[in-house]
Amino acid sequence: MRIMMRTLSNVFMALSALCFAVPAFAQGEGAAGTTNWVAAAAGIAMAIAAAGCGIGQGRAAASATEGIARNPSAKAAIQVALIIGLAFIESLAIYTLLVIFVKMK
Repeated sequence: MRIMMRTLSNVFMALSALCFAVPAFAQGEGAAGTTNWVAAAAGIAMAIAAAGCGIGQGRAAASATEGIARNPSAKAAIQVALIIGLAFIESLAIYTLLVIFVKMK
């Protein structure tokens, strides 16, 4: 029974992948061989920048929370440094988005 369920699960996953992959292979009459690599690279760059920003913001917030927990009297200084740091981290994603818009033109 367990083997049959696993086999059916694999079959349905393969069928769903094939159903979603069909539009990817569709081509227009004159579109054979043309690929917009700038758009693909821009999407990958934005994904990497967003991932880096997310990790950086999470680590910064965790460190600030830990610092406030260890020394509550330093809350104001830690909070100011956290907000400035988060602004610098977020600027990476904004600059990446700006570069993408400039390159896509």
